[in-house]
Formats: sequence, structure tokens, C-alpha cells
Amino acid sequence: MFRNSIIKLLAKETALPEPEINRILEVPPEQKLGDFAFPCFILASKLKKSPVIIAQELSKKLKLPSDISSVNAVGPYLNFFVNKNAQASSILSDIRKKKSKYGAQNNNANIVVEYCGPNTNKPLHLGHLRNMSLGNSMCRILEFSGNKVHPVNIINDRGIHICQSMLAYMKWGNNQKPTKKGDHFVGDFYVLYAQKAKVDENLEKQAQELLVKFEQKDPEVRALLKKMNSWVLKGFAETYKRFGISFEKEYFESIHYEKGKDVVYDGIKNKIFIKNDKGAIVAPLKKYELSDKVVLRADGTSVYITQDMYLAQQRFSDFNFDKMIYVVASEQELHFKQLFAILKMLNQPFANKLHHLSYGLVNLPTGRMKSREGTVVDADDIIDEIVSLAKSEVDKRYEKLSEKEKSKRAEFIGLAALKFFLLKTDASRDMIFNPEESIQFEGETGPYIQYTHARACSILRKAKIKSSVSYNLLREPIEQRMVTIISDFPSIIQQSAAQYKPHMICHYLLDLAQSFNEFYHAHQVISDNKDLMNARLHLVDGVRQVLTNGLELLGITAPEEM
Repeated sequence: MFRNSIIKLLAKETALPEPEINRILEVPPEQKLGDFAFPCFILASKLKKSPVIIAQELSKKLKLPSDISSVNAVGPYLNFFVNKNAQASSILSDIRKKKSKYGAQNNNANIVVEYCGPNTNKPLHLGHLRNMSLGNSMCRILEFSGNKVHPVNIINDRGIHICQSMLAYMKWGNNQKPTKKGDHFVGDFYVLYAQKAKVDENLEKQAQELLVKFEQKDPEVRALLKKMNSWVLKGFAETYKRFGISFEKEYFESIHYEKGKDVVYDGIKNKIFIKNDKGAIVAPLKKYELSDKVVLRADGTSVYITQDMYLAQQRFSDFNFDKMIYVVASEQELHFKQLFAILKMLNQPFANKLHHLSYGLVNLPTGRMKSREGTVVDADDIIDEIVSLAKSEVDKRYEKLSEKEKSKRAEFIGLAALKFFLLKTDASRDMIFNPEESIQFEGETGPYIQYTHARACSILRKAKIKSSVSYNLLREPIEQRMVTIISDFPSIIQQSAAQYKPHMICHYLLDLAQSFNEFYHAHQVISDNKDLMNARLHLVDGVRQVLTNGLELLGITAPEEM
């Protein structure tokens, strides 16, 4: 509300769009610099003046509303100071009224989010965990923003890689049933194929022949694929459940790829697609400044984009979406540029409603992961490792807890560590995952936010909040800064949803947690001064609620005890 007053004031004076002002309006690192700061660089080219002069001129021209006490220019920044008493009363009352809905928005779009997208020739791996963290968090953020969200998954259950693991099983599997979790069992044969293919060049040809047989509907090949896929899918379901995700609908490539071929054949008839000199069918994309894209191989077998063309149509038919978001690694940026261009060529009505949420690779401190070489960190293994590290921390800190309670806490702390670490880096950037760093109870980690939330809950258990409160007693600079930070939560949600950036919520929660812990160490909440104690309890409860809401959007448990 106070931020909105500033945004509307600046929009009226500068003619900048409100969303643009909201995007660049900052909370300064030090309170003496103001509660909100507007950088004037954005106006320099438009007004043909230096940002310093623009800031000075605006500070003299603006007519401030009653909830903004003052404004001044410091260099290229326009710094705003809000009415502290009015801010504390308004924000903390609003939080107590809205509770879990504080920060929620009133959008009303119909949005499909596709994420995960595993292949059924190997287990989920660390890269999938980043994908799943991003996809699930974006679903939560977009839904919290008032949208109707449909999480969907594409299961890549056919293709050359699937045939490679099938071929290895046919040759060396001895028709045995899984001796371990199904996705790990099948993944071992994918690695085995890669090892054998290094010394036997004929294996690649045999795998390709197996793919052709599948597309020719060979009953034995199809029966084996169905059996091996069922093992893998059962394993995936166990991992999804543990990680806390689910899908409204799953699409299977083996079911939809043929309908993708029909799209290609129609495109040939309408002279949208052409045959190249190697006999493959391609989409000519030079007018979009993109390389041509093969949409059907010369031997008639399909590629990923074959099904993607059809599936985009099917999703639009299923959900009549206003926006479709694909959460897929940055390695596929060209693929999605080509897909979106092809859908425009096909005159699809939803072609301009598609967005690729591209994310960077997750590497290990030892280097990049490689599936075929068996150096990938499986999702299940990394979850187990993180939970084990969390268990060690719990054992050290809470010796008297029962083993059952220790295991319960280790699970939600470990998952928080993993998810927060994967989400706190801007999705567009590559990252290095460090398990030991992620599990720390201090620093920029999920357990640190959880610990702060539990600390706030502990304070609130010690005293009862009274509804009648004097917010004007919150006079300490750190108290006022905390109020300003929690007042900014709705704006952070708005920006995170609009820009598809969950990491903004991570950094916001870290800022709030750090400010709360500074307050906790400097000031006593429970005291003989009952009025001041009650005001501070309201502040603590406001922080607790915002931490709860923020962690929920990241798919992380907000524990009352740690």
C-alpha cells in the first residue's frame, strides 16, 4: 500500500508504466537512505538529463500523500520516507486480517506449466531437481497470484535413448525383474549400453533398428517398452511424492508422437514444410533468423519437436490457456525458439502465448554430470545425502529428541536445504551444487530461514498477543525496517510472478530473516513493559506469517520447532 502510493505518484509525474516502476523501486540497504528508493537512470535518455539532476527536480515537484512523510534526492536516487506509525498500523493489521493470503494477488489467467519432462531410460537426476523446484515454485507463485494453474508433465517414453536401454536389457538383462528401485534398475542398462557401444559400433545401428520396429508397431518391442517404462514410472512416482510435487495431467510421447506426424504431413500439404537433400522433412525458418529444423527424419521416425507441435495444440484444447510455460534447461533454447516459430507458421491461435522458462545447468564441484558415463547424481541419492547431513545436525543440536522426531525434522530440513539452494540462484544462470553448504543453519540457506521461523514461533508461544495494540511504540530503527520489508512482500510476489523468478522470493526471505535476527539479538520482546511487549509480539507474528507464506511458495515446510 505504501509502495503503491509511491508507484502511483511516480507514474503520474514521469509517465512510466506502473509495472516498470514497481520493478525498479528498491528497499535501500540502510534505513537512513529511506524506506524506498527510485533510481532515476531509466529517465535519463528520455529527458536528456543526468539522473542526478532528474532526482533533484523530482524531489521538489512531487506532492506527497499523507502516508509518505518526506522525499529527498541523494545522487541519482530519489529516496522516500514513509509515515512510520501509519505504516506499522496498516501493514501489521493487514497481515493479521489476511494471514495466509497476505501478499496474494488478483490475477485471473489460465496458465499451463510443463515441468520435469523425464526420459524413461534413467532415473531423475540433480538437474531434474532444479527443474522440479522451479516448476513447482512457479506453480505456487502463479496460483498465489490469483491464476488458475495446471501443472503438467511430458514423459519422454520413446526414442533412440529409450531403445538403447531396451537393447542393453534384451542382450544382458536375462529377463530379470528389477532388483532395486525401477528407474535405477533401467538406468543401469543405459549406462551399460554406453560402455558396450564404445567397443561395438554395431550397437548404435541395432538401437536405431529397434526404434524403427517400435514405430512400425512391432508387438514384442512395444511389450518390452511398456514393461520397462512401468518400472521407471513407478520409481518416478516415489521421488515425486517425497519431493512434494504432483501433476494434473501427464502426457506420454509414445501415445502422441504419431499425431505429431499428422501435423507434419498437413504441413507438407500446405507447403509449410519441405524435404531436404537428405530426405528429412524440415521447417524453413530463415525468415525468423533461425536455422531450419528437422521435424521428421528421413527414415520416417519422429523427433522431439514432432510431438511438441501436436502437444501444444492438445494442451490448448485441454485447458484453453492464456499462457503456456515450458520449464526446460537452457540447452533447449534454440529448440523452443524454433517450436514457437513453427507454431506461428502453422497459424496456431496460441502461438504468442508460449514462454520458455530457461534455466542453467547444475554442476557438481567436480564438474559437469554425464548420464551415459554414470557420473550423474541421481535425485534419490542426493536427497538421501542431504537428509543424512541434516540428521547429523539434528543429532548434534537436539540429543534428547526421539529418533522418530529426529528423522522427521531431518527430512523437512534436508528438503528445505536442497530446494532453497536450487532456487536462490537466478534460474537463467548455471550453478554449482554444494551439499555441505546448503545444509548450514547460518548463511543463505533454507534451514536458516526455517530456524528463524521456528524462533519467531518460540517467542509467540511464551506470551499471548492482545488485539488492542499501540503500534506507535515500535520506534527502533530495526523494528521500522522490518515493517518496511514485510510491507514489500506483495510487490515481491508480483515481480516474481511477472518475471518467472522464484529466486527473488529467496533473497527477500533472507533479508527479512536477517533483519529479524538482528532485532532478536538487540531487543527483548518478552518484558515487564506490557504495551511494548504486545506491540513487538504483533511485529514478530507479522514476520512469522510472511516467512510462512514465502516458504510455502518455495515448497518448503515452515516448522514451529527446529
